[in-house]
Amino acid sequence: MSKVNYDSLLKDYPFPPAIKEEIRAELERHGLKKTEAKKVIEKCFQVYLANLMEPGEAAGIVAAQSIGEPGTQMTMRTFHYAGVAEINVTLGLPRLIEILDVRKNPSTPMMTIRLLPEYAKDREKAREVANRIEATYVKDVADIEVDIRRFTILVKPDEMALERKGLTVEDLKKKIEKALKAEVEETEQGLAIQIAEPSYKALMAAFDKLKDTVIMGLKEIKRVIIRKEDDEYVLYTEGSNLKKIMKVKGVDFTRTTTNNIYEIYEVLGIEAARNAIIKEALDTLEEQGLEVDVRHIMLVADVMTADGELRQIGRHGVAGEKQSILARAAFEMTVNNLLDAAVKGEADYLKGITENIIVGQPIKLGTGDVELVLKMGGKK
Repeated sequence: MSKVNYDSLLKDYPFPPAIKEEIRAELERHGLKKTEAKKVIEKCFQVYLANLMEPGEAAGIVAAQSIGEPGTQMTMRTFHYAGVAEINVTLGLPRLIEILDVRKNPSTPMMTIRLLPEYAKDREKAREVANRIEATYVKDVADIEVDIRRFTILVKPDEMALERKGLTVEDLKKKIEKALKAEVEETEQGLAIQIAEPSYKALMAAFDKLKDTVIMGLKEIKRVIIRKEDDEYVLYTEGSNLKKIMKVKGVDFTRTTTNNIYEIYEVLGIEAARNAIIKEALDTLEEQGLEVDVRHIMLVADVMTADGELRQIGRHGVAGEKQSILARAAFEMTVNNLLDAAVKGEADYLKGITENIIVGQPIKLGTGDVELVLKMGGKK
């Protein structure tokens, strides 16, 4: 029996490439004959047409309702991240608001770091990478004491803690000297730092600075947790710094993600940010057990990123940049919007939906999108 060429059957139908691929794979799996395959493709095409959007469809309003209505079912609690009980992550409605506002500093930034094959299989090597990125402070590897009489600070290194982090006392000494810009002496008790100006205020300022000195890792990464998933080790971090983590040896930057969308936009560009908005919004909704068609979220992501930069949905972004004065005034800051427009002598051409509803005209959507004029008299 000769093999049926499904591609030639599909070429007359204007399916998107991904759907074409899917239909072809299914036809091959079932090994259908030419006549059967034709019927199946015809049926698929009818279903495809039924799912297309009609001209004049209120796509924006449908998307807004489809996201807004399930949004009312969302809880306000901060959950533990699914699978990593040790990390707190904002979920539910607060997270959805954060995504649509494109906050530069989300309340609980976190990263999922995947490792290169030689590191991902070995726990010790994964631990090495974790040590390289987790912020290690002086207070984590040493006891710090203040001697008020001699105006000195004494740092007593903890040998075990230093060994765990792969550091030596010499490394610690260099980092302290660099941070405080002061001489550090090695004594029997530990490392002694003499304060240049003998005042209590300067001593305490140096002490506070020393406590918060990062001697290893990235200061944004507060904590790293190693978990085994399938057959590889994955790092979860509290805190996020995509740019620097991409340069860390052993990190597979092609599979590393962060939940900070603004950071993705700055490091990887607008297309990556658009995908991140879609993924984060979908994940947030799914985690709450809500099903929203991905196309609604894609529309929102497109509107937020269409200009090539990230814009929030609110008055500082999409809503505040509408052409119509009445639409802006109806959203927020009514008096300010109307006053500014009056001072500048702006005109509103009533092209959108909101402004037509305000003045009581039919809106340009659905049946209102078509204007028919009947010509009376003339030829029959």
